[in-house]
Amino acid sequence: MRFRWAKRENHPRLKVTLHFKPEPFSGTKKIIIVWSILFLSLAAALFWVGSRFHRRFFSVPSHQASLGEPPAQTEARSSFREQPINIQAGKTITELLGPYFSSPQIIAKLLTAVSPVYNLSRIKAGHSLVVKTQNNGEFQSLVYEIDSEHLLRVEREADSFTALIETIPYETRLAYLAGEIEGNLVETFNKLGEGDQLALSLAEIFSWEIDFYIDLRPGDTFALVFEKKFRQQQLAAYGDILAAQIINRGRKFAAFRFRSPSTGKIDYFDAEGNSLRKEFLRSPLKYGRITSRFSFNRLHPIRKIYRPHYGVDYAAPIGTPVQATADGLVTFAGWNGGSGRMVRIRHNHGYETLYLHLREFSSGINPGARVEAGQVIGYVGSSGESTGPHLDYRILYRGRYINPLAWRFEPAKPLPAEQQAIFKAEIKPLQLLLSSPLLVVQQIIL
Repeated sequence: MRFRWAKRENHPRLKVTLHFKPEPFSGTKKIIIVWSILFLSLAAALFWVGSRFHRRFFSVPSHQASLGEPPAQTEARSSFREQPINIQAGKTITELLGPYFSSPQIIAKLLTAVSPVYNLSRIKAGHSLVVKTQNNGEFQSLVYEIDSEHLLRVEREADSFTALIETIPYETRLAYLAGEIEGNLVETFNKLGEGDQLALSLAEIFSWEIDFYIDLRPGDTFALVFEKKFRQQQLAAYGDILAAQIINRGRKFAAFRFRSPSTGKIDYFDAEGNSLRKEFLRSPLKYGRITSRFSFNRLHPIRKIYRPHYGVDYAAPIGTPVQATADGLVTFAGWNGGSGRMVRIRHNHGYETLYLHLREFSSGINPGARVEAGQVIGYVGSSGESTGPHLDYRILYRGRYINPLAWRFEPAKPLPAEQQAIFKAEIKPLQLLLSSPLLVVQQIIL
């Protein structure tokens, strides 16, 4: 099931669109009527929630800029021509602009004028670059897309150049997605017509509670309310996930995005205001297959003797990012015999984590470096005594190895008491939508 509504810039009304791709079923009129009532009710529920929340969450700032042309032009549109340029790897900005200038000296003057705003030598292959010329081919302006949020605009005024960075205008639409797990999370989202990044964002929210490789089961269900960013009627990026729910093996997990009124910090909490964060993430990899678990008597795959295995092995392709599972201080990053390239991190409350058999370390990962939970510290490899690419992940608690999959970690602090009322008032419509969409419709009617 997929629904979306949108608030367009410069227009106060919400737009509701219903998307449904039903599975094949018997064609009785009764079933068709039931499905029709259900989805019309859900659409009404979404419209009601959107109308209540659009001012706080979904309004989009008005921007005059557009990628194609400046906001105001006194010349006739027909007197200029726009020419998209394909930025190829290895090409410099001087080479790309050469056909539009009579001499390299004028290009150098342009680069000097623009440099306080943006260094055009940093252009990247594949990014959008549009040059506007007069009918005689003389350069008039350019627009370069720096990233998904910003663009650079350069204008020629007689013999001088001006430059500014503008925010790319998007239309932000709210969307609702619900389904049942089939295969892994990414595969399930793809079948519903959504991209990998949305699935990974959902996994990141619940990564303190759920290991999305070993914990998910076929038949588990999920629902989420999230933002989509559109540009020129095309999906450009996903925005924030505002609320989500997963029922995993009969256990219900819910998450609601909340910005602290006092600090401005954004985080996710359950319906009671408890933080979803814990002392440690459930896994050092976002996706990886467990091939060996914590054991006091395992046959060593190389030495062919039985001895303890104090970690959990995750098989993953070489180069897969490895993340620190908690905030801490790097105490070792180097070669450690049979462990190969290894990182050791000291955390609060007597914990240490170890990451073995890495291919390489991330930039800045050296003894004395401070890291945050979720920060990439290295990449999966097969260094040391290893039969294939994998990560051996271990945890010490007060000097003793513990089972990372079985240990119960302490949760982070909940919302302060003075913010609980604000939080619960804000999440109520989203909470109702996630759990009982038809209940929202009943409240509208009553």
